[in-house]
Amino acid sequence: MCGIVGYIGKRDVAPLLLEGLQRLEYRGYDSAGIAVHSRSAGLRTAKAQGRVRELESRIPKRFTGTTGIAHTRWATHGAPTDANAHPHLDTEGKVAVVHNGIIDNASDLRAKLTADGVPLASDTDTEVLAHLVARAGADGAETLEEAVRQALRHVEGTYGIAVLHEDFPDRIVVARNGSPVVLGIGEREMFVASDVAALVSHTRQVVTLGDGEMATIKADDYRTYTTEGSRTSASPETVEWAAESYDMGGHDTYMHKEIAEQADAVDRVLRGRIDDRFATVHLGGLNLDAREARGVRRVKILGCGSAYHAGMIGAQLIEELARIPADAEPASEFRYRNPVVDPDTLYIAVSQSGETYDTLAAVQELKRKGARVLGVVNVVGSAIARETDGGVYVHAGPEVCVVSTKCFTNTAVAFALLALHLGRIRDLSVADGKRIIAGLRALPGQIAEIMAEEPRIEKLAGEYAQARSMMFVGRVRGYPVAREASLKLKEVSYIHAEAYPASELKHGPLALIEPAVPTVAILPDDELLDKNRATLEEIKARSGTILALAHSEQEKADHTLVVPRNEPELDPILMGIPLQLFAYHTALALGRDIDKPRNLAKSVTVE
Repeated sequence: MCGIVGYIGKRDVAPLLLEGLQRLEYRGYDSAGIAVHSRSAGLRTAKAQGRVRELESRIPKRFTGTTGIAHTRWATHGAPTDANAHPHLDTEGKVAVVHNGIIDNASDLRAKLTADGVPLASDTDTEVLAHLVARAGADGAETLEEAVRQALRHVEGTYGIAVLHEDFPDRIVVARNGSPVVLGIGEREMFVASDVAALVSHTRQVVTLGDGEMATIKADDYRTYTTEGSRTSASPETVEWAAESYDMGGHDTYMHKEIAEQADAVDRVLRGRIDDRFATVHLGGLNLDAREARGVRRVKILGCGSAYHAGMIGAQLIEELARIPADAEPASEFRYRNPVVDPDTLYIAVSQSGETYDTLAAVQELKRKGARVLGVVNVVGSAIARETDGGVYVHAGPEVCVVSTKCFTNTAVAFALLALHLGRIRDLSVADGKRIIAGLRALPGQIAEIMAEEPRIEKLAGEYAQARSMMFVGRVRGYPVAREASLKLKEVSYIHAEAYPASELKHGPLALIEPAVPTVAILPDDELLDKNRATLEEIKARSGTILALAHSEQEKADHTLVVPRNEPELDPILMGIPLQLFAYHTALALGRDIDKPRNLAKSVTVE
């Protein structure tokens, strides 16, 4: 969940590293640091608690060099302080390490180092790596690569690391186990980062390391190998996203930009996939033929946060269109409950980044037990994309804001495509296939209609911004929408919010209803509309305030946001978008740091 960037070449390194950190700040932003090597001054560092701008103000005027590594942090071990910021150094100040991940046995390693008289300068798990690398050199490791390999043999846990050594100024050594590391290949210069966002303004040729893999980068060369020393062959790939994709594009925040991009993003995920002749879709990356698809008896979807909520929508779509029993479960819980892995169950891992550690670990456990696992991810070549048997890319484009909006929507659309594909292989009629395709094609235009209502949503958000808590309710198709909307409001506004099935309100949560606790009710115009209206009656009978999200004005609601009607199965995709805007404008009214909410980071690569 931290951002790593490194460079070796002929350019002045500090400005390059700071630019990279600013592009990676969504991955962690409680402290930042930089280490630079120059021939005249050797290895020097600068660190600061707070944002990258705080680090920039701390860097001396003469801080030049052509090799360096840098880091922006999301704290795990140790509070956000200057001392705990990366890079971390060994006692002599010759080894600098930046690290993304968690070293599980850090306490034991720190105790051993302390017992041996090694002074520790921070509370972090990462610092032990710098001391272990230095010790390996003192114990006879002749190269930096061998010193890093020996150090990693003592480590249990996850890591993406970059190591700089004063005695080996011509190289940076990197390693990966569970946390992403990407090499960027330039003209007589090389880059390393934890995310391509830091690289694309300089190169779109990248090499992605796999778990258990290391690399050495020099200004004019790179080589990859395992942590045991065996050479590996890693071919460069071209990143599909240009540097402009990471700019704000005239918007005040990335969140607003990404909400506004959803019509185009949905068009992208549909493009080239619809087959009108057979009223189905082409999903070439599934690696699941018709016979295998017909043999699926159950679908289990795994994800975390917004990906889990998109999976809930996906499970409903698969049940409705393909008539296969399906459910979604938090990936973070799945592997710890010793699940029964059924050979007739199709497992689907959902992750925006494709690197979410809990989801990746669940995939690895499933693969170990012989399950078939598909991935629904946004990032091509990511860990989950590589480790699954096939899958669907959601083509949302880069999402920089910490909270997910367009990727959530595109993931739900990708599940609609998958459900239609499975349904047409099984028992879904041509007529229903055409109906769903027409609904899918209507989505971009309907999203544009919703965006046109933003001024009214902004006004409503201002009226609800002072609520101390909010309740979100919905039945069946509306419940995942309520879950995701509740999460969005919590993430960016810090208003406490809960989501419940509307039918469960009377089984306890109704005790919380009062004028100071507004309820957001999701009311699609489907077979459950009368049931949902009865819920509104229950809330009003207890003096509750109601904001309804519906296809027509609701008499019992204090306010109604009217959403364009699509096919019933696809309505949840549209109904989440006004509530993204509602969360955004509520946070804006409260003066929140919308793109970088407190305590959060974008790509959760730790447990």
